Amino acid sequence: MELFLERLISGLTNGSIYALLALALVVVFRGTGTLNFAQGELALFTTFVAWWLTTEGVGIWVAIAASLALGFVIGAAVERFLIRPVQRRNDMAVLIVALGLFTGFNSLAGLLWGSETKVMPSPFPNGLDDYVSVGGARLYFDALGVWGALLLLMLLMTLLFRFTRLGLHMRAVADNATSATLAGVRTSRILAIGWGLSGAIGALAGVLVTPLAPQQLSLTTMFTIFIAASAAALFGGLDSLGGAVVGGLVIGVLEAMLTGYVSFIGGSLQQTSALLVIVAILFVKPNGLFGTKKLVRV
Repeated sequence: MELFLERLISGLTNGSIYALLALALVVVFRGTGTLNFAQGELALFTTFVAWWLTTEGVGIWVAIAASLALGFVIGAAVERFLIRPVQRRNDMAVLIVALGLFTGFNSLAGLLWGSETKVMPSPFPNGLDDYVSVGGARLYFDALGVWGALLLLMLLMTLLFRFTRLGLHMRAVADNATSATLAGVRTSRILAIGWGLSGAIGALAGVLVTPLAPQQLSLTTMFTIFIAASAAALFGGLDSLGGAVVGGLVIGVLEAMLTGYVSFIGGSLQQTSALLVIVAILFVKPNGLFGTKKLVRV
């Protein structure tokens, strides 16, 4: 039981990180119908900025706040100056721009800070003795911090979408941008804010996951996390915030259990095996667990 709990805690922690980045993907998809392939590398770039600020003597929490603000600004600027002009001409061009940003953010981070692995400080206590015992298993404080960040973010997102005018406008644009525009909603402003929120959420995922990652902060840190987050968003439904959270947690726990109890899989195949299971489920429910079915009238 102790071993099972340790694997469950590890899976939930990894799953929370996947869920955070999946939420960022869903926020963009709801507004534009596009999967932002640059999301992971944008998170990586803002995490490098947070790390650099800590090396200049800035406190970790101030560095994280600056990283989130930068993520918002970059996300909004990308939508305004890159995505919006090409989307008006060709929806497929958005995919090309996102792929270009993927390589661009990664290359820029390497140009500015080099390819050497960096040590990102954790905003939470993360020593060997910083844990609480749960049924004999160790639950470290940095894992608790990640869980708390996910719960807080979900609470804030729920309050935003259900009880604020901005959230109402964002839901209207996600449902039907043309009708929202005719009703007086400034669609362009709402889309920029959505991309900005996505960039900030991705930045939060980056600064939280990096201290937990075995390789710490490197140019490849976010790639596998982005793959898992994309699968989580697809599994839960690309237009469902709750589905992104459920999908992330399911993938995280599934990976941990497959690695721990299926001996021939091991660590190298854990993500592939988990994704194969998700693909099999999507054959049964293509829109994801909580995705909205699209009705087309002819």
